[in-house]
Amino acid sequence: MFSNNKINVWIIFCSLIVFSSCGYSFRGGGNLPEGIKSLSIKMLENRTSETGAENIFTNDLIYEITSFGKVVLTKGDSADGILTGIIKSMRIDAISHRDSYSSLERRVIVTLSLKLTDPAGRVIWSAKDLSVSEDYVVSSDKQTTEKNRREAITTLSKRFAEKVYNRLTDDF
Repeated sequence: MFSNNKINVWIIFCSLIVFSSCGYSFRGGGNLPEGIKSLSIKMLENRTSETGAENIFTNDLIYEITSFGKVVLTKGDSADGILTGIIKSMRIDAISHRDSYSSLERRVIVTLSLKLTDPAGRVIWSAKDLSVSEDYVVSSDKQTTEKNRREAITTLSKRFAEKVYNRLTDDF
């Protein structure tokens, strides 16, 4: 009969045929709207009490958008597009409890709005009230809990940047 190697090769071959013929493609593979090739990304406005959140989110956006090499980062006056945004809120909710006074896990939820404009100020693309969240473990040690919370914010910032890039580059 068939050996395991032949069966594995056959399965891989069939999978390739199925995925190549069904129109499957990765998200975010397109270009920025209206052929934008140069972009200015302004520091996000931070309306939360989380000091430094604007730096974390702006830096992750810059990294995500420039890492694909489809756009050049430039100053506002020479850019085809200008990306601005607001970190509107950051909320922390308990999601599981140890007892009635302490929690085991918490969730940090951040809501942001972004706008892409041309140099004249015409809105090309916008996303209002995008929300991302990440869970973290609450420890009996406050420093460990704070470290877990900061790591959760960093993780959700990266996820937010990916989400924005995918939305910006979706070819409709």
